[in-house]
Amino acid sequence: MKHIALIVFLALAYIAVPLVFATNTYVMGIIVAALTIAGIAVSWAMLGNLGGMVSFGQAAFFGVGAYASALLVMKAGWPVFLAMPVAGLIASAASIVTMPALRLRGPYFALAMLAFAEIFRILATEMRWLTNGAGGILSIPRLPKIGSIDFGTPLGGYFVVLSLVLFSMLIYALVRRSPEGLALRAMHESEDATRVVGVNATLLKALILLLSAFFAGMMGAFNAHYINFLEPEYAFNGSWTTLAIVAAIFGGYRTLWGPLAGAMVVYLVDQFVFKQILPAGHQLILGALLAVIVIVSPQGLLPWIRDRFTRGGSHARA
Repeated sequence: MKHIALIVFLALAYIAVPLVFATNTYVMGIIVAALTIAGIAVSWAMLGNLGGMVSFGQAAFFGVGAYASALLVMKAGWPVFLAMPVAGLIASAASIVTMPALRLRGPYFALAMLAFAEIFRILATEMRWLTNGAGGILSIPRLPKIGSIDFGTPLGGYFVVLSLVLFSMLIYALVRRSPEGLALRAMHESEDATRVVGVNATLLKALILLLSAFFAGMMGAFNAHYINFLEPEYAFNGSWTTLAIVAAIFGGYRTLWGPLAGAMVVYLVDQFVFKQILPAGHQLILGALLAVIVIVSPQGLLPWIRDRFTRGGSHARA
């Protein structure tokens, strides 16, 4: 049943959505933005679910990936699709400087990661010789055209970002099922107990931080070539982290599909419904909706829907 559902989803995502919205660049642009947030949300869930670490610093890795890819293409002449994964690796390397924060727990870790994100923003602003400072980088090469598909358009960008999100989810799923993933989740119950049985908690947390930073950096790289412009206040903006956290919690960050579902529902409903009702304060409605979900189902939207179907099926059999 799960395989059938996956095939249906892929058919809808790769065939139905492009067929329906191919000529509507506005809608496709909104969907691309939602998927970008979904990708960051998946990277955040890796830390939150597997590592048990609530991070406010995903914007740091997003920004590093964005600048790294733009500079590799513009200054070193790299092809865009080669620069993007390398930018993810550079974001992973940048995350090494944040690893002292792994000794911290709870809000202290979250605030430390927020501080690192601000440090990266300041560095991007001050390193004018490399980043052009607050003036930003203009005319970043767009995603290329391959054959008849122009990946620089909203439709082409949709295929790229969708594939990135699904790839990150695949890796996330594999890690969750691995012995290391099981050990990471066991640490939620008692980190000290896992150390007693020989689990190197700090090493596992460091590895999941590297992986999380890689995918956040990849999303930043994609975004840089999609919008063709960068400046520090945009690339390292805290809203990248905030929206990802909201999406992951809303959808259910402890589930595989929760971050994607949360991002699509939160961003699309916000842009197409709430923004039309209250243009100047639509985030207030979004915040109220998130509060309701957290109260009704602390595990998120997808677990709540699953429970409703499970209970409905039980009543029907009774």
